[in-house]
Amino acid sequence: MPHPDWSSFSFEGIGTQWEISTPEALAPAVRRQLLETVSDYDMTYSRFRPDSLVSGLSREPGSITLPGHAGALLGVYAALYRLSGGAMTPLIGSSLERLGYDPAYTLTPAGNPVAPPRWEDVLDWTGTALTVSEPVVLDIGAAGKGQLVDLLAGVLGTNGHSDFLIDGSGDMLHAGTHPVVVALEHPYDPGQAIGTVELNNSALCASASNRRAWGDGLHHVLDGTTGKPVHTTVATWTMAGSALEADALATALFMLEPTPLQEEFDFAWLRVSSSGAATFSDRFEGRLFT
Repeated sequence: MPHPDWSSFSFEGIGTQWEISTPEALAPAVRRQLLETVSDYDMTYSRFRPDSLVSGLSREPGSITLPGHAGALLGVYAALYRLSGGAMTPLIGSSLERLGYDPAYTLTPAGNPVAPPRWEDVLDWTGTALTVSEPVVLDIGAAGKGQLVDLLAGVLGTNGHSDFLIDGSGDMLHAGTHPVVVALEHPYDPGQAIGTVELNNSALCASASNRRAWGDGLHHVLDGTTGKPVHTTVATWTMAGSALEADALATALFMLEPTPLQEEFDFAWLRVSSSGAATFSDRFEGRLFT
């Protein structure tokens, strides 16, 4: 938790709750800039609103120009798509909608799981230029909230704030001279913790199959090669220099063993399997409760 004397700015954005803690209250102009950053990101990437930039690609093929920060998002997704053999993909949106996680939140499957199209068959993404050859439902939810955390940190930094804690419903980024201790939510009981970790000038992100779950065994972490939910892992936590990488890697750990990820990314991790066993990297310096 942040220092008890710090000021807190809370708001809702991209369908989740946010809290930004700073030693001094944020000026109204800084708060507006933070809210505009969230709104702009939502208007670009949300598949839940028909007026977003990417939603037009679900209706007909074509090209769009993304913001400048799309290049970093592409780099992470392209690497994880390659390492996972297509299991982690930004084209998973159509599979999520078929299972009921659609813009209307019907939460009623329209049929059996179906794998999304392959990236190399329908998607050409270079920097900020993105073209699709057929209608696709883009979903960058596996990394987008993390990137938005980083973008909000950039707003704070450019306005002179060097000490802060950003918490986007569990996707966190800390900066400054006051480390914080964070509880790790129990994957089966949100009111309990399985341990704690100290966050000190780094990002901490989590992914859990219970966060967005519905129906019988349905949740939001899907294998892009099958369109089916992943059931071998129930929760992951990752720590990295950026929230973008931490967020994406937390999802990737549902589909990949840590070794190939550690060969290309600098991060620490903790993973809980469906059997209840917890494994973690040497650099994940936390405390697990027995």
